[in-house]
Order: sequence, then C-alpha cells, then structure tokens
Amino acid sequence: MFVMIADVKLNEGAEKDFKNWFSESNKVLSKFPGFVSRKFLKSTDGSYRIVVEHESKETFIQMHNSPEHEKLHPQGHSYMSEPPQRKTYNVAAE
Repeated sequence: MFVMIADVKLNEGAEKDFKNWFSESNKVLSKFPGFVSRKFLKSTDGSYRIVVEHESKETFIQMHNSPEHEKLHPQGHSYMSEPPQRKTYNVAAE
C-alpha cells in the first residue's frame, strides 16, 4: 500500500469551507482504481493533515495526474495559507 501524508495550513476562517470541498472532492477521487481512503485530520493542537491511501504508487500517480484532480487541486489550495508539506510512504508492515 502507498500512503501520502500532507501537513496543511488553512487560511483563517477557511476550515468549514475546506471540509466541504474535501468531502465533495472525495466523491470524485474515490472512484479512481486503487483508491483506498482519503481523510482530513485535525489535531488537538489545531494543526491539519491529509492522509491518502492507495493500493500502489502507480494508482496514486494516475489519480494525481488526472484531469479530475487537476480541476479540484487549485480550489483546495485556495483555502491554504501556504503549499502543503507532503511525504510519501510504502506500508512496511501491518
């Protein structure tokens, strides 16, 4: 399994709109082959993180490079005060 984790910083007052956008974008992105899950997390300290799970790096890249993702991506970034900080992982054990 392939996992992408992104730390995000939202603009002041943008959390509700971002959550709505995130839920709507999940309806589109979850239809891609290899999709496992995509979650928006909020820590007790108020920081935010996105976790995306795919069956493989290849299916993640196919989704990430799709016209659908290209259409959704700019709107998601419009709620952020800076670009997300991403890291990718392969699941080593379960």
